[in-house]
Amino acid sequence: MTATTRRQFLQQTAAASLLTVVGSASTSAAESNPALMIDTHQHLWDLSKFKLPWLAGAPKILNQTYHIPEYRTATTGLNMRAIYMEVHVDPAQLDAEADHVIELSRSGKAPTTAAVIGSRPESPEFMKYVERFKGSPVVKGVRRVLHEEDTPPGYCLQETFVKSVQRLGELGLSFDLCLRPTDLADGLALAEKCPDTRFILDHCGNCDLKAFRPKLDPSKPAAHTADDFKKIIEKLAKRPNVISKISGIVAELPASGDADDLAPVINTCLDAFGPDRVVFGSDWPVCLLGRPLLTWVGMLKQIIATRPAADQTKLWSGNAAKFYGLKTV
Repeated sequence: MTATTRRQFLQQTAAASLLTVVGSASTSAAESNPALMIDTHQHLWDLSKFKLPWLAGAPKILNQTYHIPEYRTATTGLNMRAIYMEVHVDPAQLDAEADHVIELSRSGKAPTTAAVIGSRPESPEFMKYVERFKGSPVVKGVRRVLHEEDTPPGYCLQETFVKSVQRLGELGLSFDLCLRPTDLADGLALAEKCPDTRFILDHCGNCDLKAFRPKLDPSKPAAHTADDFKKIIEKLAKRPNVISKISGIVAELPASGDADDLAPVINTCLDAFGPDRVVFGSDWPVCLLGRPLLTWVGMLKQIIATRPAADQTKLWSGNAAKFYGLKTV
């Protein structure tokens, strides 16, 4: 989601959650004959069934249940398919969450057709846990959120963690890197230690937008510089087993921000990774902290409007279909 902890960020941006869909951005997102889009970062949660500790103290816009009907409404006018992204449930519910989303993906009754499930690679039980998904046509990868306040730098480089992620490559599963921007070098080191595992850098590396746009909050300095961010992104992009997900950062956009404030970060990732190694993700419903999903899509369309049409298609659907092995017909 963000460079700060989930709870801190949710509290800081509660006001932004009240924004409504306005302007030409959302209008442009709802086309009469929309092309296929693959959302590689769809969250769903039922708070009557699952415990999400990070939602404690969250604004009401997130601290409620989100099912497929709400997602369909959020994507009105779009031809959207989705890959479910784990929602950082209580560790005791990892198996239950995986079973739930596998059933949903197999049902044929939802835009959701595949999943990236939760995991704890640092656990001695990880190998047993992940083996059950070997050969699954639904489970495409796993994620372990690493930007929590109590997660120290270097956490993903401990021996057990590294061996677990190496095993993912042997099983044909990917690993999502969700790190603080100041810890991206850890993600790079992990990718280097696991050359046969495919990695996805979530949320444009959780870049602090103020690094490029100090005006967004002149009272608070960015957590890192724009130059430092560009350098680590370029290093990550040189790893052939890493791709970038264009997602998440819209949740950090204040009410006064616009597409121009997102563009430097997005273009840094697009230019570094190239047209064949980037995928789109909505981060819905977390994106509601910044903008509704349709507005986010409209902003991204505006940012990439001058890029070749073929490259735009790859971002919206082609690369995801290829990377995750999805059928598009």
